[in-house]
Amino acid sequence: MTITSSNPADPADVVLAVEEPGAEAVRSAVLRARAAQRGWVAAGAGARSAALGRIADAIDAHAGELAALIVREVGKPLAEARGEVARTSAIWRYYAQAPYAAAGEVHETAGGPGLLLTRRRPHGVAGLIAPWNFPLAIPSWKAAPALATGNTVVLKPAPEATACALRLAELASSAGLPEDVFTVVPGGAEEGSALVGTADVVSFTGSTGVGRAVVRAATERGVPVQAELGGLNAALVLPDADIALAAEHIAAAVAGYAGQKCTATSRVIAVGAAHGPLREALVKALASVDDAVCGPVIGAAARDRLVDAVGSAVEAGATLLVGGGVPERAGWYVEPTLLADVPAEHPLAREEFFGPVAVLHAVADLDAAIELANDTPHSLATSVHTRSLDVALAAADRLDAGMIRVNAPSSGVDFHLPFGGTKGASHGEREQGRAALDFYTVGRTVSVLPGGSL
Repeated sequence: MTITSSNPADPADVVLAVEEPGAEAVRSAVLRARAAQRGWVAAGAGARSAALGRIADAIDAHAGELAALIVREVGKPLAEARGEVARTSAIWRYYAQAPYAAAGEVHETAGGPGLLLTRRRPHGVAGLIAPWNFPLAIPSWKAAPALATGNTVVLKPAPEATACALRLAELASSAGLPEDVFTVVPGGAEEGSALVGTADVVSFTGSTGVGRAVVRAATERGVPVQAELGGLNAALVLPDADIALAAEHIAAAVAGYAGQKCTATSRVIAVGAAHGPLREALVKALASVDDAVCGPVIGAAARDRLVDAVGSAVEAGATLLVGGGVPERAGWYVEPTLLADVPAEHPLAREEFFGPVAVLHAVADLDAAIELANDTPHSLATSVHTRSLDVALAAADRLDAGMIRVNAPSSGVDFHLPFGGTKGASHGEREQGRAALDFYTVGRTVSVLPGGSL
């Protein structure tokens, strides 16, 4: 079968078409990566650090080209695409220092001479399965810590982002990364399954259903696995908040990149007297969002699912406050949309739809807001908008989300901090920051005792 990657803003523009290599090609890539790993880890911290730094330099040198490719292949607005490229470079530079980090500790023996050491060592081959929405940043925040700690990498990108992943691998090779240390294998479910079935450590970002299957398969093999599966994220707005600023932040988190971020806001919870002013301000803010901020969704199926969900909610009694339509133009566009009075059992109130659509709720007080925000099977990020430090701290203590942002959009992520959610949003250890270094290594305890009498 052929993998075809097309421009979401102009579906007739085919970015890339490649043949699926099949499961055997994936297994062969893993075997080559496993052979290369011995030399990669033996090269030492200095070599690994320098290589990752050169990759960052290569990304910087091709920043304009990479941003244009992101825009073309996945429909990301240009400003966000440029931001992703800059962030990608920063990720590689951050992890370029990681090879020099302490890899263990020295302990005293319980009695007598000797040394007790703890060390963290690489697993071997990291099998990475990445989504299309951050086609350079997410593969990089998986690959860079894996490589820094001495693993080799086999990356299977989402079919929709194949060109971006292959270009990243080309830049890594041009920066002097040894052969078979960083390999990209295009493909779909067959190739992904083969990678999970052969790699020594697995990191996955994608849909909940596929992610759960990945976790089961890796766990059955006894292989460490982490999975990021999205979230149904809420924004809480208190009466004392700067309503205009809150509406601006929420509109950006709902409609930025057409809501195609796992940290996007899909539920807005207005507390008490905040409801009326917030409703008015948010409708105005979303109505003013243009293509330079929103852009198209990834494909026809995604567009149709969103449109059908909005129509179904309205039929069930919801009130359409703004948007809901499809502009008459080429490309897979959906208007930024806000609904109210959505029945609690409707899928829009319970499921992640990955588009520029949000539901507005009104509640009486902070307790009710937190209860509603926590009433989700997958909680990744929540934003809280208030001028009260007491309220912000209380909310941070009681919200279930893995990431809580106060007076900021839910969709912001700091690459040097741990990333992950709670409940069904995540499985395994956190991504990003120093937490990733732990995930891509395994702890060993080494006892060194004298070999003879002293």
